[in-house]
Amino acid sequence: MPYAAAVVPAPTTLRAEGAVLALRDGARVAADPALRDAARWWRRASEDAFGLDLVPVGPAVAGADVTFDVDSTLPAGGYRLDVADGEARAVVRVAAGDAAGAHAAAQTLRQLAGPQAFRRAGDAPLALPVVTIEDAPRFGWRGVLLDVARHFLPKADVLRFVDLAAAHHLNVLQLHLTDDQGWRLEVERYPRLTEVGSWRRESGVGTWRAERYDGRPHGGYYTRDDLREIVAYARERGVTVVPEIGSPGHVQALLTAYPELAARPGAHEVRTTWGISEDVIDPSDAAVAFFAGVLDEVCEVFDSPFVSLGGDEVPTTAWRERPDIVARAAALGLVGPDGEGDVARLHGWFLARLADHLRAKGRRAVVWDEAFGPDLPRDVVVTCWRGHTVAADALAAGHDVVMAPEQEVYLDHRAAEGDDEPVPVGFARTVADVRAFEPLPAALLQVRPELAGDLPGTVLGAQAQLWSEHLDSVRRVDYAAFPRLVAFAEAVWNPAAPGFDDRLRDGHLARLDAAGVEYRPLDGPRPWQRRPGVAGWPRDLDAERAAAGWAGMGGWVEGRDGAEPGERAGAG
Repeated sequence: MPYAAAVVPAPTTLRAEGAVLALRDGARVAADPALRDAARWWRRASEDAFGLDLVPVGPAVAGADVTFDVDSTLPAGGYRLDVADGEARAVVRVAAGDAAGAHAAAQTLRQLAGPQAFRRAGDAPLALPVVTIEDAPRFGWRGVLLDVARHFLPKADVLRFVDLAAAHHLNVLQLHLTDDQGWRLEVERYPRLTEVGSWRRESGVGTWRAERYDGRPHGGYYTRDDLREIVAYARERGVTVVPEIGSPGHVQALLTAYPELAARPGAHEVRTTWGISEDVIDPSDAAVAFFAGVLDEVCEVFDSPFVSLGGDEVPTTAWRERPDIVARAAALGLVGPDGEGDVARLHGWFLARLADHLRAKGRRAVVWDEAFGPDLPRDVVVTCWRGHTVAADALAAGHDVVMAPEQEVYLDHRAAEGDDEPVPVGFARTVADVRAFEPLPAALLQVRPELAGDLPGTVLGAQAQLWSEHLDSVRRVDYAAFPRLVAFAEAVWNPAAPGFDDRLRDGHLARLDAAGVEYRPLDGPRPWQRRPGVAGWPRDLDAERAAAGWAGMGGWVEGRDGAEPGERAGAG
């Protein structure tokens, strides 16, 4: 398949004339100052891949071979790309509505140059098809979560993942930096977070139910300078890094470093197994002040307008065991149906205090959907992973929403049925399943017709997740992510485009090969990608939907029949 016909995500319109022209050595590249990052990135990547020199010139220079210009008539994130015949050589004209559109155009231009464009060095001609492309995204938030808390990834691997996300027009990287199993960011005012909380003595192997451990210490963290570098690197590629600092649950690593903040007194240990810990924060004024100090440093390092506070999977057992916490809930007016203090509402109260702190710093809080409730400020973005019903409720209550349903776009879940999938946890989600993902499916609109009209909240977009309990290396991340992340990227950019399977198989896999991505082959894992003897925990999607209803099914819910504190639905 010609590479002009194998662009992913597919553009809105693409007209190819069949001719192929080379961009000459010494070609001049001019860019509007607002689009300079995108133009510079494309120029450097092309120079490295093809071994030629491209000369940057001022935006007013006439006769440049490649131009990046602003066109305010184009939609947000949109662009127009023309490759034309300039006397038997390629002339490239990019018009973009904004910097986001220029970044998308640069990535499309790279794809048009074929697999060689995804290599780090070479001396092949930079040949481009004669095309006209007009394009714009469906959603503004096209995200992927990378969990570096359960298994740490060195900085170089994170930078590489940023490149791969940007190559597919994904523009948000939610970096999951803290959890029960490790704390991964340096906080100068609280040094024990990394001295103590950044490593564990061993790790579980496979599902926690097997009670199998590797006996090997695991750890690592990013310095403030490391994180500033990641943020800047991503920004130059049109990707916003959203940090996630989880609370008031998933905090066992923090409590190991600062046990005085725990709801349960005594010594703690960085968690060595997966699942949900009952070790939670004592939601006190002291804990609010502690997290405010952490968030102050987070805001110094990250330039994202969004900061995730987590808020998922928070057992209240430890709170209910303490009369002083129950009394505190009552004193705060957090009263349940029985008129007594409702400790469960301390969850929302605590996150609301942190959201207020972020708002005062010009940032906007993001939470997982367990935190949605009457105590959550309406400007907080809700990431909905437990099905569609909670998303509908959050939208109706005035929250902006990011769709991230576990049963659709959790890419750590197994990629197919069969015994040869490595650590087969969760639902079987194939490439075709992910490509068919629809954030607001027609069946939901039939049940909740008000979603088709004007609501106080807006669907900002969608996000795929890569939880790393069972992704213990960059090779395992590659396997879980690709090519399913390619399918997700098209679903949130241009879901109406036909021919995805052909474009992936006959064109794009060669680009992934050139980039060194160890993806899962379409016909099954390679021998060395399997994990024989490591137990997973497969789940039956049809059975769970039949029991719970497709729109309402979700993860662990405290008090629900069959729910166990050690069970985390998202990762098995």
